[in-house]
Parts: sequence; C-alpha cells; structure tokens
Amino acid sequence: MDAVDAWLARCPDPAVDPIPGMADSGLLAPCGSYREIARIKAALVERTGLLGVGGVWGGRQMVGRWFIEGFGTAAQKAAWLGRTAAVSISEPGVGAHPKLLTTRAEPSGAGWRISGEKAWTSNGPIADVLIVLAITSEDAGRKRYSMFLVPTGTPGLTLKDMPGFHALRPSRHCHVTLDGCVVPAGAMLGPPGRAYDHMALPFRDVEDAVGTFGTLGAFRFLLKQFRPEGEADNERALWLGGLVALTAVFEAAAESIVAPLDQGIVDLGSATLVGLRLLAAEIVRLMRGHAAQYGRADTVASVTAMLDDIEATFNVARGPRLARQARLGAPRRPG
Repeated sequence: MDAVDAWLARCPDPAVDPIPGMADSGLLAPCGSYREIARIKAALVERTGLLGVGGVWGGRQMVGRWFIEGFGTAAQKAAWLGRTAAVSISEPGVGAHPKLLTTRAEPSGAGWRISGEKAWTSNGPIADVLIVLAITSEDAGRKRYSMFLVPTGTPGLTLKDMPGFHALRPSRHCHVTLDGCVVPAGAMLGPPGRAYDHMALPFRDVEDAVGTFGTLGAFRFLLKQFRPEGEADNERALWLGGLVALTAVFEAAAESIVAPLDQGIVDLGSATLVGLRLLAAEIVRLMRGHAAQYGRADTVASVTAMLDDIEATFNVARGPRLARQARLGAPRRPG
C-alpha cells in the first residue's frame, strides 16, 4: 500500500490525529469502489494497530460514497465530494429507532428550518458538513424522513464532543444540537420523505459489510504480534495455525459481502454478515486464550488494546443486530 506508507511517513502520531499527511498521500481522495475502501481500511488498521484509524478514514469515505455520490445532485457532489461529511441519525436515549426520533425539518421561506438533537455522530468533530435525518411530514401517524446537508458553520448548529466512549481511539463522536438551523431547498439530499428506508437503513449494512475489513486488519495485526521470536513447539504452532486458518475464512466471507456493494446490491439482514460477527467473536475468544498462554511481554499492551477495541465494536447497534440474527432462526411463514 504505497499511499499508506507515504501517510505513515508524514503523520506525526496516528493515535492522536490520523488526518495529517492523508491529503498529501492521496488518502483523502474519494475511492472508486467499496472494495477499495475496505482493503485500504484493513491495511490502515494492520499497519497502525489502531482500529479507530480505520474508522476515521473509512467512515469519511463511506459517508461520501453512499450518501453524496449515491444520492447527491450535481451541485451537491461538486460542493461536498472529497470533503469530510458525517451522518447524524441517532438521537439521545433512543438510538436510531424510526418511531422514536424527533428531529424535525419544517418549510421556511425557500428552504427548511431544522430543530432537534443528535448523538454519537462519528467524525462529527472534524466534519465540514453533517447529513441530518429529520422528519418532514407524517402520514396516518407514520413519520416521513428526509436527509439534509447542514454545513458545520450553520447558525444554530452546535457540536459537543462525547468523551465517554474511550475505545476505538482516535475516533471521535459528538452530540449535535440543531436550534432552528435554516438551510436552502437545495440542501435536501435524495428524495423527500423516503430517507429512512432508502438511505439510512441500508447504510447500516454498508457500514457493517465494509467494517468487517477493519476487523480483518485487526486480526492481521494480532497474528503478527503472536509470531514467536524463535522456534515454536508443536502445540503453539497448532494454536497459531488455527487462528491463521480462521482469519482466512473470515477474509473470504468478508470479500463476498463487500463485492455486491459495487453492483448496487445491499443485502439487508445478510446471514453471512451475521455469521461473520459470530466468527469474529469466536476468533477474539481464541486470541485471548492464545495471548494468555503464549503472549510476549513486549506485545501485551497492544494485543489487549486491540482485542478490547474489537469487542467494543460488537456493542455498536447491538439490539438491531441481535434482532436480525433472531429473524434468521424464526419459523418461516407459509406462502
């Protein structure tokens, strides 16, 4: 990865701020495919030992590709492609549940006035523009949502770091307050009233699919930490060989769920994606056991931090993910 090498030579400290050096290394230019995003994300994590670095870079790329490239007008693409966009869907205390979200956008002159609060906006503190999900109408009690491009300098927009989540450094998240933020009509992204089902909901699966490559990069990093400095006895070699084999299976399955994205196919509730999450949890369990028995003193801190970060990702959107897993085992309805 020449771009990754060039970035590492320029970035003073990726654990503090991974952005310096990325532009000069070509890493901030929009990628041409989801597969390219996935593979570079894996390389960044493998080379740095920081799952959060892959999240900062990959989140920037995926939001741009899915929302702006996928749904933007020519003017919106010209204005925002290649810049840092962050998506604001979840709200304090309710997550992303569509029945419980309350942020609203109401017509105001030739544009819209947006009011509400958002939480856990990844990359929000470094964003140039937020992509905000807001209610624009209700039909028989059902909320209809639209997406809006809200530049971070918009009057009434306040961002506040959410420091309580200490895993996945140096990734940053923020709380967003929209106090009557006025945006022009041209700020609406995609079709009106259809943003939740057509944009927000599928994006979770896009994130999860590409996110498997962040986990893959983490496993590759850990396997390097487990390599013995000298000769290994047969039991240790067998244990490490099993981890290598399981990582190979994980990689093949991860490739199979990312490839369809570049053909415009998003498999909502993919059984393979659910299986990958379960396989990742088992690999982490085995790696903890290997580290406890054979871990080198010089790698204990980096191995423990990486395993903790991987497990932290298992708790992101845990409820919806478990619901999808349960649906795979539910009785099939006749017909």
